[in-house]
Amino acid sequence: MELVNCEEVKGRRKKIKERGQWNSNIEFLLVVAGNIVGLGNVWRFPYLCYRNGGGAFLVPYVVVVVTCGIPLFLLESAMGQYTQQASITCWEKLCPIAQGIGYTGVIMRVYNCMSYIVILAWALLYLCFSFYAKLPWASCGHTWNTENCEDFDALNKYNQTINSSLTSPAIEFWERRVLAISGGIDKLGSVRWEILLCAIAMWVICYFCIWKGVKSTGKVVYFTATFPYVMLLVLLIRGLTLPGALQGIVYYLKPELTPLLDPQVWMEAVTQVFFSFGVGGGVLISLGSYNPYNNNCYRNCFWLCLLNAATSLVAGFAVFSVLGFMAHEYNVGIAEVAESGPGLAFIAYPQAVAMMPLPQLWAICFFIMIILLGLDSQFVMMEGVIMPVIDLAPTVLRRPGRRELLLLVFSLFCFSMSILMVTEGGIYVLQVFDYYGTNASSKLFLSSLQCLIMGWIFGSERMCDVIEDMTGVRPSRFFSFCWRYLTPLVCTVSLIGALANYKPLTFNRTYTYPGWVNVLGWMMTLSSGLAVPVLAVYLLCTGKGSLKQRCIHLCQCADDLPLTRKQREELSKLTPDAL
Repeated sequence: MELVNCEEVKGRRKKIKERGQWNSNIEFLLVVAGNIVGLGNVWRFPYLCYRNGGGAFLVPYVVVVVTCGIPLFLLESAMGQYTQQASITCWEKLCPIAQGIGYTGVIMRVYNCMSYIVILAWALLYLCFSFYAKLPWASCGHTWNTENCEDFDALNKYNQTINSSLTSPAIEFWERRVLAISGGIDKLGSVRWEILLCAIAMWVICYFCIWKGVKSTGKVVYFTATFPYVMLLVLLIRGLTLPGALQGIVYYLKPELTPLLDPQVWMEAVTQVFFSFGVGGGVLISLGSYNPYNNNCYRNCFWLCLLNAATSLVAGFAVFSVLGFMAHEYNVGIAEVAESGPGLAFIAYPQAVAMMPLPQLWAICFFIMIILLGLDSQFVMMEGVIMPVIDLAPTVLRRPGRRELLLLVFSLFCFSMSILMVTEGGIYVLQVFDYYGTNASSKLFLSSLQCLIMGWIFGSERMCDVIEDMTGVRPSRFFSFCWRYLTPLVCTVSLIGALANYKPLTFNRTYTYPGWVNVLGWMMTLSSGLAVPVLAVYLLCTGKGSLKQRCIHLCQCADDLPLTRKQREELSKLTPDAL
């Protein structure tokens, strides 16, 4: 029998790269901050405050942050740090029957990666236009304008309201020049080549930001996670010095208690917290898995949650001070100019910027901020797909060049799918992905299930022991109560409310999608959600022993997990005979 060459075996082992860790706690904090502080903080939270009772909206927001946001944030980052595994293999270690939770989160992130990059492409295109001697959305008279277009100066001079038959050049630039919106999703039309080129540029940037894993990602975030705050500060100072800024801030924060009696307002708070805190999808598990075992994830959790909430609040001042200026110039109410989502980023804010002195400067600052905020979220979502896949097959995918190749294939796949979203009917497709592919219902379902499994099967007290062993600080009993009772209850009630209030998708409140689109949309939602029960049934059917034995085996954590101090003390008390 031929003996295996020992040197050959060692050489093969050397070719498999180490999993790696963040070089410092700062890198981890910046990466997570870049993930959770995104576009939603700027274009959704301020509008929700204004629409749902102003400062009074902070009541349901803070309640949801305390009962769901912080407990889930701590749970997910601690799970990754304890197992040193990403979001799929983490569940293999903690509770194998729940592996479907990890797969569901990955599928959701794939949908998100396809659509989110298109928003960055729009922002990059606007940034390019911001260098023109005269901003193209500042006036009419262009080939894309209609006879109903009216310049800002004329609208101001004749005190025309936004709701009149006249349209602003910012709206026509967005709808007719940038998007060239078609009549519906069944009329995709031609590819918008400028947006396609911008999308390619954003994919290239994202690829090279993360192609070396934590080594490259940890360095990039020193710029991408901090510079948006510089831009936000500049825009905040500029906004507060504009006439009418105070009016906008009053509308933003003026408390009205009546909306708090509306369940929909609480639903809005739940949705905002789950998306802005990045919980329910497994990204935090993957990012936390690159921390050393003794990293203080307990302290990091509070600082990052505080940063996220504070950024949302400050962004509201920056946004509504400018909207107040815009309302002041038009002599109309805030309600006439307030927008959320893409309407704020690509219509309302550019329109306000065009009315300021040095409009190019403020437009450049704004769109750089939008791009960097979105860029962090995009490449962390990509990492949230790549990390778990590599952990599934480490001996194959941790070899030199394999990660880069996997990332390239994934990027090309997502890019090819996103081409549908850069056509003339692309915005209809993008909205379907946003509405069904990564909706709040899926996140609520995953979060509720995750808490029930970790709280009851793995054990909430055991999880507190784990966190104490890793950080030296035992979490408050409140977290154990949240994981077992409060958070699943809030998630389940919110999920039922979301499903009960479901309405078929519409665009701009005027276009109703065909029925087949909603059917495809629900198929997208189920394609991720069904992974949980399907995989659980498969594991039960393919296991060995009786059904009861299979259930017990699939609910037990792995033997190779680190022992906590409490477990070590219990083992040390055992006599040799007992062992």
